[in-house]
Amino acid sequence: MSYSTVYKVLFLISGIIFFGCKSKTENKEINPNEELQAHTGSWGDQGDGTYKNPVLNADYPDSDIEQVGDTYYMITSKQHMSPGMPILESKDMVNWKNVGHVFDSLSWAAEYNWDRMNGYSFGVWAGDLAYHEGRWYCYQIDYQHGLMVTTANNIKGPWSKPTMMLPKEKVLDDPAVYWDEEAHKAYVIINTGGKQKSESNTIEGNENRIYEMSWDGTEILDEGRLVYTGMGAEAAKIYKIDGTWYIFIAQWTMGDTSTKPGVKNPKNDRKQIVLRSKESIYGPYEVKTVLEKGSVFNNRSASQGALIQAPDESWWYMHQLIQNDDIPFQGRPQCLEPVEWIDGWPIIGIDEDNDGVGEPVKQHKKPIKGFPIEAPSTDDDFSNAKLGMQWEWNHNPRNSHWSLTERTGWLRLKASKVLPNDKGFGPNINEWTNNDGSDSDFWRANNTLSQRIMGVTTGTAIAKFDVSGMKPHQLAGFVRFGGVFNLLGIEVDTNGKKHLFYMNPLSKKIMGPEITSNELYIRTSNKSNQATYEYSLDGNTFKKFGPTFTIAFGKWTGDRLGFFSWNEKEDSGYIDVDWFTYDYDGPKAVMNE
Repeated sequence: MSYSTVYKVLFLISGIIFFGCKSKTENKEINPNEELQAHTGSWGDQGDGTYKNPVLNADYPDSDIEQVGDTYYMITSKQHMSPGMPILESKDMVNWKNVGHVFDSLSWAAEYNWDRMNGYSFGVWAGDLAYHEGRWYCYQIDYQHGLMVTTANNIKGPWSKPTMMLPKEKVLDDPAVYWDEEAHKAYVIINTGGKQKSESNTIEGNENRIYEMSWDGTEILDEGRLVYTGMGAEAAKIYKIDGTWYIFIAQWTMGDTSTKPGVKNPKNDRKQIVLRSKESIYGPYEVKTVLEKGSVFNNRSASQGALIQAPDESWWYMHQLIQNDDIPFQGRPQCLEPVEWIDGWPIIGIDEDNDGVGEPVKQHKKPIKGFPIEAPSTDDDFSNAKLGMQWEWNHNPRNSHWSLTERTGWLRLKASKVLPNDKGFGPNINEWTNNDGSDSDFWRANNTLSQRIMGVTTGTAIAKFDVSGMKPHQLAGFVRFGGVFNLLGIEVDTNGKKHLFYMNPLSKKIMGPEITSNELYIRTSNKSNQATYEYSLDGNTFKKFGPTFTIAFGKWTGDRLGFFSWNEKEDSGYIDVDWFTYDYDGPKAVMNE
């Protein structure tokens, strides 16, 4: 099948689903009478009334979910990526699709702009999504700036500019709010870490405080009250169920004190605990562990999420798997667990070892039947006036240097001069790297556009480029990056000649043949965490170039697929992207034309 003549069409032949790419003409290689079908894979909706965890096998960390009517809305963090705080929606808790972002850009600080790119690992962290009296609220803490809130009348926006509520000197991360309609009071719980810790608190770990807010949710009214301290305790959520207060908190259990919380160690476990009080939101509280790692995810820690309810009044819990572990996962995927209430405690998952604590399930019946398979967007032919919601920039983009309109149906990425390798530009050693190539031009080149990979069992992405607009000293092409980056593209020398090149995470290049064609197709495939690049000049015959390389979670980011373009000397040159398609081992909906 020619990728240059057929685009984004799923069809069934001999029980095998293939992916193709269409041209920008009406001549499509498809039988119009053939029914298009979504497909399933090793995770998510299985098409038989069940799902396999993760239900969302991609780097969508730090989720929070708010239900309004018959629809569930999820937000997840993504640090310095712009736009920030992705929003997804679902009708059944299993199938999720993109509907927007809370932050059009990370507008509140200069370090997130294209001319600084100095906000790596900061920006948008775990947030809380709430709906109250017809208005949407999103709360989050930027570690470098403090607690903020933004609001909207419609979940899809526009969202207001962030309002700062508490300074960074008082708060660490993970806010969550609750409106008590009976008492007509509003609250926010925050992990304040050790920032307000007094000598009298001898308990090791993070302090979690509850502040009273104004009823409109935009101001803090008091100094806060300490309600819990625990090792790595964060990601609290407040619920009031049948008159009883519940606070869900993620907390580390240290089986080996030689390592810190978050460091990969099979003896340590991040568990979900629940605080329960029938007296007051301030306690006193009983404490119980309700979820711990189990056998189905290779002893991978599980916690931090949201409690939700189905129309049949059954309870469910969406949570992330912790990132510091081995394949088969990339980033922090989302899992859905049934919840059983036992003696007034919400036990999450299945108690597989009969110790009174739940563990994650691998496969389970869906909470809500009757809805079709859906998934976050991946494929794109760049024919819309706006970028697809799956795409995010590495820091805020230089908007004058990209376009969907200068060449209709193509994405144009103009090359800016790479930022200086000086203090105040690009990543800092203490926040981003362990001397692993972070002084590379790639991390200081603006307008890198990418999307998440969907699992790592298998995956193949292909893009078509037009390189005729490239200029001397420009480098552009395809990138995979997360903890490390690997590039395949074109470099133009001083004389204007174009050569294929591969670049590894330490910026070491392997130079390839001269490319005289205007068209270049790049394909990247992975099996587990091993990936390769191939290139083609006609879209039919592909040739491997560069080594097999390892994709890796790191710097709090899973692997991503996308495009880069920069110039070593000046603002000059551009590359055009015609289309991008991505096949992976997981649920994928039929693309709408």
